[in-house]
Amino acid sequence: MNLKRAQNPFRFSSQINLVELTGRKARDVKELLEHLKTLPEAAIYYHTHHFLIQHQFLSPEPPNDFAYWVTEVLNEQRLGEQLASIDTVQFSSIQALREKFILVLEQYLAQSTPRRMASPGEELYFMKARGFIFPTSYEAWTLLEFKDAVQKIGVRSLYHHIFEARLRLKRGIDNDFSLWLDKELGETRLAQALTRLDPYTATLEAVRSQIIRLTDIALRANDQRKEVTSLVS
Repeated sequence: MNLKRAQNPFRFSSQINLVELTGRKARDVKELLEHLKTLPEAAIYYHTHHFLIQHQFLSPEPPNDFAYWVTEVLNEQRLGEQLASIDTVQFSSIQALREKFILVLEQYLAQSTPRRMASPGEELYFMKARGFIFPTSYEAWTLLEFKDAVQKIGVRSLYHHIFEARLRLKRGIDNDFSLWLDKELGETRLAQALTRLDPYTATLEAVRSQIIRLTDIALRANDQRKEVTSLVS
């Protein structure tokens, strides 16, 4: 198979996260709102994304920590549903995601007067994650090598290139894979397909399968184009 070779290879990285306490906690909805206004972005990210690694085999995904705590501890069912329904994939920055949570909480408090306060030990303790990135042994120069590597890398590498690239690294709606495929291989349609994936509604293993399936389609399309070219020439 004669495939286009990139000028710059895709080098797969992975990461581990060190979780730290922020020293802050919320006892009720009002305190949750006030903390959300000033928490570091790393804390917002942690409380909306840590389940993606910890619960990689669960689908659909668990709710974010804010929705879970409001529902299970404060018994604010309606607010919990509103927080859980926030579609994280629509946001290209942590700040935009923060503002959405704040808006939902402010609107709820304007219409309701929550009275429940968490019992001692049931407060929402805010955490943040510090990521440490390291290279793996995998790299790809061609589309086939990219597919082979995606089949072998760990879920933390997938997580890094899909989620970290989008939000914490502030790269918009694209992920590392789609950027490289478009720029280096000219695989614009495949890149757009990977950008449109909603990785929040599937496990990481399911996301891996989707990437492999879409890459297979692109490989077959390349073969068909080469066959047509050879027939015409």
